[in-house]
Amino acid sequence: MNNDATTTRYPGYDVLNKRNTPSWDPITRQVVEDRLSTPREPRFFDPAQWAAATALCNCVVAQPGDRLAVPVAAMLDARLLEDQGDGWRDARLPPLREAWCTGLAALDAEAQAEHQRVFAQLAPDRQTALVEQMQCGRLRAAAWRGMPSDLFFSERVLHDLYGAYYSHPASWSEIGFGGPANPRGYVRLNKNRRDPWEAIEATAENAATVKGENTRVR
Repeated sequence: MNNDATTTRYPGYDVLNKRNTPSWDPITRQVVEDRLSTPREPRFFDPAQWAAATALCNCVVAQPGDRLAVPVAAMLDARLLEDQGDGWRDARLPPLREAWCTGLAALDAEAQAEHQRVFAQLAPDRQTALVEQMQCGRLRAAAWRGMPSDLFFSERVLHDLYGAYYSHPASWSEIGFGGPANPRGYVRLNKNRRDPWEAIEATAENAATVKGENTRVR
């Protein structure tokens, strides 16, 4: 599914242009820099887990083909390294790290049982078919250790992968988000009103001018 997403509705907009403006304070800048500098090599996952996680991210998270991909697997690995939980979890799921290690091992076991290859070695259509079975709760191999596969999909795969994706500045630019509203905040809160430091969504009426205007958003 990678590279199947449509291009941005906010042409010309780059949230990183706010880096040295009143839109962001030093704390916000540091948070953004930390996310941009996430190591691309795994520090928590072992090689087999990393291969499965990378393949799963590519299968589940569609990304635009006109820019560098958000390193979702690397961001997940960094979160697991620091054991950054949500502060809560469904009682049917084990803790964050255990859930991911179990889920990835189970996905490999299911792939081996059905196709005699681990998940990362499957063709994209077979990966998608296996993920769809997981989503529907039809994967029940012993390797799941009692963890419902559909719950792992909804509470960990979707939650964690898309949480990582939309926490990255490249995704903010894609959806016209300005990042944390600190210290500048937002002033015009009524419907269809925007502050000068917010991106403009492209429409048929403004297509000729929106890109130039968005390049000036700070």
